[in-house]
Amino acid sequence: MSINRRLAATAANLLPEHKPPGSPGQILEAALKLFAECGYAGASVREVAAASGVKPATIYAHYPSKEHILAELCRIGHEEQHRSVRAAVLNSGADPRDQIVAYVRAHVGMHTAFPMLAVVANAELHVLSAELGATTFMLRQQSEQLLADIIQRGLDKGVFNVPNAWLAVAAIGGMGLRVAYWYAPDYHLEAREVAEVYAEYALRILAVSERRSGEAC
Repeated sequence: MSINRRLAATAANLLPEHKPPGSPGQILEAALKLFAECGYAGASVREVAAASGVKPATIYAHYPSKEHILAELCRIGHEEQHRSVRAAVLNSGADPRDQIVAYVRAHVGMHTAFPMLAVVANAELHVLSAELGATTFMLRQQSEQLLADIIQRGLDKGVFNVPNAWLAVAAIGGMGLRVAYWYAPDYHLEAREVAEVYAEYALRILAVSERRSGEAC
């Protein structure tokens, strides 16, 4: 099968808690790599079976369809992203400037730690039916709302200044999504450094012109 690469990363990785034991986990990991590199439409069930070392019938014993595999990967990706940003914001204090930095660090951090998962969860989400994508769509909306709430609090307090709050949400969230396409472990900046720079960009988008003494991004 010819691979037209869409991203720099070459390894499909899932956290142990995301990967079920045995064949289901092998299938998920193999599908993740194929969907990331070739797109959902470009990878057949037969190819997923070959890559995971099982027979096609084994796949259907665990996942009723290829779409069910994608639905699980999309759910895992959005669940990890939402867990990361929510925990970061909760631990950041009450200042919207601290909260936006924490959100962006966690958002970008997820996309550097799990680039293939992030690409599949975002680029292929449109394939899912409303039923199979319900949990993922809810998680995505919750993450967007969390970011929107931070920005609105900053506007209300006068520490952010943007002409359109929702476009700021789209700009900050979107620039983090693109990291998954170009970031790889051999990039000349460490993942932590990339996240710090993106947090700085977010502050600039929000027109935060001054930092408190001792602040670092």
